[in-house]
Formats: sequence, structure tokens, C-alpha cells
Amino acid sequence: MPDFNRQIIDEFHSNGGKVGGMFQGATLLLLHHRGAKTGTERVNPLRYQAVGDDFAVFASKAGAPTNPDWYHNLLAHPSTTVEVGTETIAVRARVASPEERQRIWTAQKAGVPQFAEYEEKTTRQIPVVILERA
Repeated sequence: MPDFNRQIIDEFHSNGGKVGGMFQGATLLLLHHRGAKTGTERVNPLRYQAVGDDFAVFASKAGAPTNPDWYHNLLAHPSTTVEVGTETIAVRARVASPEERQRIWTAQKAGVPQFAEYEEKTTRQIPVVILERA
């Protein structure tokens, strides 16, 4: 795991789900997922948007031309868990419908303009994934 993610995860665990620095005040969760090919357990810190009792996450990869590995892993293994604050929650991942995506993505870009920058950097449509409580 890259040191950057490891530091965020450690800080998240040490501070009841809160982190500082560039993520100060951000809605952040830890996504647990299994490798699509290897089955290896992985964890990624991700910004999220609450969607009712569920969570939307964004496969932005900072505007890279390809989707992040965690996205492919969730397509292969949609049943997983997330950590939000001090709670671990069982979820099932699904890609947002076009209508859901439009509403959620527009709100995300308005609330966190950095996501609009990611969109401008890539030619792909950035997937929105809904993590529904299981």
C-alpha cells in the first residue's frame, strides 16, 4: 500500500474516523475490497457523499485515463464493508444509474470543486458507485 494511503488509514483509525491535512473536514470512508484477480484484501480511503443511509463514492483516480483498481474490484466482488467514523458497515456496491449519477455527480462537483477538475482532465466518464447498506 502506498505510504500516503497508509498514513491516512492510520490517522483515520487513531482519530475516530477523522483526518487532517488536505482531508480536514472531508467526508471520508475506508473502503475494504478484494482484488478481482488475486482476492487480496485491500483498503482505500475515499471521499464519499451520503445518499440517504447509503454512500456514493467516485472512481475519479484524480482524472487519470483509467478507472482505479478498487472500481474493478467492486465490480467483481460487490459485497464488502466500509468504515465510517468508528463504525464498520456491510455494504453492496452497484454502479449508479445514469439519472442517479447525474444528480450525485453534479452535487459532488458543486461541493468539492476538485472533482470538476478531475472530470476536465479525462475523456472517460467518472463512475459513481453506490454502496448500499447490506
